[in-house]
Amino acid sequence: MTPLRIDFISDIACPWCAVGLASLQRALANFGEEIHAEWVMHPFELNPKMGPEGQGIVEYLGNKYGRTPAQIAETQAVIRERGASVGFAFGERKFVYNTFDAHRLLQWAGEKEGKQVALEAALMQAYHGNGDDVSDHDVLVAAAESVGLDAREARRVLQSDDYADAVRADEQETHAMGIHSVPAIIFNRRYLVSGGQPVEAFEQALRQILAEEKA
Repeated sequence: MTPLRIDFISDIACPWCAVGLASLQRALANFGEEIHAEWVMHPFELNPKMGPEGQGIVEYLGNKYGRTPAQIAETQAVIRERGASVGFAFGERKFVYNTFDAHRLLQWAGEKEGKQVALEAALMQAYHGNGDDVSDHDVLVAAAESVGLDAREARRVLQSDDYADAVRADEQETHAMGIHSVPAIIFNRRYLVSGGQPVEAFEQALRQILAEEKA
């Protein structure tokens, strides 16, 4: 079994990050026990100034990218199709929410062995699948509890300022590396793959990385 470190840089609010995570997990599953993956999830806020009330997704995307409602609907249809191809079901999401507290909770989960990537997947399901407000502490605690994390401890973290500095420092390091879009996946601290790639593309990248590492 070959150890493989995976630094997964993403935002809960990023639909292509949900696609990329599901796709990479499928690719890794196809390698069976050949790869032992060590995941480290890193924060990246697409909308750090988003207020607690959130914003309608059509208004948000229209203001940020200049897209029309028809263009937004077309893009969402493409994303739903790509998600379905890797087993991620996108629901109807009408609002964009702030994800800073979600990233704080993920930093905390990183101290619990094997729980960080599971929590990220649960949060993406809540946000993109169910349309839940992932700035709501009840939603975040429920996601934590669903993957076996302690609900009381999760709520304590959220009610404090714990891990806020860690999130900001991690984000600054990412920007200093020249990464300005997500998902960005770094394998063994050396190989960068960007975007919500298909399963086959991740498999090809993993084969190449394994061959180079063995060489």
